[in-house]
Amino acid sequence: MTRARLFRLSVVLGSVFMILLIIVYWDNVGTAHFYLHTSFSRPHAPGTLPTATQDEDVSDVDEFLEKLLSSGLRQTGPLHRKTEQAPLQGSSKPVLGNLEENVRGYDWSTRVARVSLDQEKLQAERRKTLQEFCANSSFAFPTKERSFDDIPNYELNHLIVDDRHGIIYCYVPKVACTNWKRVMIVLSESLLDQGIPYRQPLDIPREHVHNSSTHLTFNKFWRRYGKFSRHLMKIKLKKYTKFLFVRDPFVRLISAFRSKFELENEEFYRRFAIPMLKLYSNHTSLPTSVSEAFRAGLKVSFSDFIQYLLDPRTEKMAPFNEHWRQVYRLCHPCQIDYDFVGKLETLNEDAAHLLQLLKVDRLLRFPPSYRNRTASSWEEDWFAKIPLAWRQQLYKLYEADFVLFGYPKPENLLKD
Repeated sequence: MTRARLFRLSVVLGSVFMILLIIVYWDNVGTAHFYLHTSFSRPHAPGTLPTATQDEDVSDVDEFLEKLLSSGLRQTGPLHRKTEQAPLQGSSKPVLGNLEENVRGYDWSTRVARVSLDQEKLQAERRKTLQEFCANSSFAFPTKERSFDDIPNYELNHLIVDDRHGIIYCYVPKVACTNWKRVMIVLSESLLDQGIPYRQPLDIPREHVHNSSTHLTFNKFWRRYGKFSRHLMKIKLKKYTKFLFVRDPFVRLISAFRSKFELENEEFYRRFAIPMLKLYSNHTSLPTSVSEAFRAGLKVSFSDFIQYLLDPRTEKMAPFNEHWRQVYRLCHPCQIDYDFVGKLETLNEDAAHLLQLLKVDRLLRFPPSYRNRTASSWEEDWFAKIPLAWRQQLYKLYEADFVLFGYPKPENLLKD
C-alpha cells in the first residue's frame, strides 16, 4: 500500500517537474528557435529584417510538446524541418465558380503594386501615433487601461496565428480580411485541397476562408494548453510579427451596411434587419425570409442602421457584431504592440511591403482589390440624411479608432 502511494506521489512530482521544465525550456531555449524569423525583432537596420531562410519553418507548439514528452526528455533532434519552397505561380484570375469574386470583379491592373520608398517612414509614423495615444492619459476610451491578462479569451478570437512563419494577424471585417485570411491559410498550410496545401490565395473557396475551424486563433489556446495558454500567448506576442489592417471608421460602416443589408443575407436579415425594421421603421409583421422581404421592398435603411448603433439597448443585448465593432475592441492595440499597421486606403502598397518584410513575397502575392470598393468620397452622400446630432454621437462611438489609427476627424460631417 505504501509502495503504491509512493509510486503515485513520484508520478505526480515527476509530471509537475516535467511541466516546469517544458515551460522553462520554451521560455529560454525554445523561443530562440523563433528569433531568426521574428521579422520585427529590434534592433535592425532600416529596410532589413532578420527572418528565417525561406525553406525553413518552425514546428507548432503541439509538435514540440509531443516530441519532448514522448521521448522522456531525451534529445529528439532539431525542431526545424526542411520544406520545399513553393515557386511563385502566376495565377492571374480568380477560380471560376467562386460566385462573389466573379460578381464583384477584381481590378487586376493593380496586381503588382509599387512599394513606396517612404514605407518605412510611414510605418514608423503609424506605430508612433498608436503608441502615443495609448500612453496619453488624457485620451480615454473603454478597455484602454486593462492589461492583456484582463482580456477574456472570447475577445481574442480575431488573432490568427501562423507558427510556420512566426506571424500573428488580427483580422478586421470589411478591411480586406477575406483575402488576408486566405494568405494566412496559404502560409500556415492549414487547409488542404485533395491532400495538397493551397498555394494560391484565390483558389481557396470563400466558405472555407471564414470557417473558424480553419484558423488557429488565440481563443483556442485555452482548450489546447489550459492554464499555460496565456504564458504561450505572451511568448508568441513577444517573438512573432504582429500586423493588422484598418480603414476609415465611417467608410467601414458604409461598407458593412452595403454588404449585409443591401444584399440578400438570410442570417443578417433574421438577426439584425427584422429587429431594426420593427424598432425604427414601425413594422409589426415582417416576412420570415430575406427574399420575401426584398420582393416586398422591405429593407433596412442606412438611417435605421445608425439608430441601431446609437441605441443603448443594442450593447446591453449583445456586443456589436464584428462587422461594425470598433477595431480597438477587436484587436486590442493598446495591449498588443503591433509591428505593422496597414490601411485599406493604401492596401496594394502596404500589402506588397508587408509580404516583402515577412520574406514570403516569393511564395505568393496579395490578391488585387475589388473594383467597386466603397470609396471615402461617398461619406457625405451617405450621411446627408443622417441628423447632425446622430453623426456627432456616432463619431464619439468610433472616436478611438479615428484617433489611434491616424484618421482625420470628419469635420464636414460634424458641423452644420
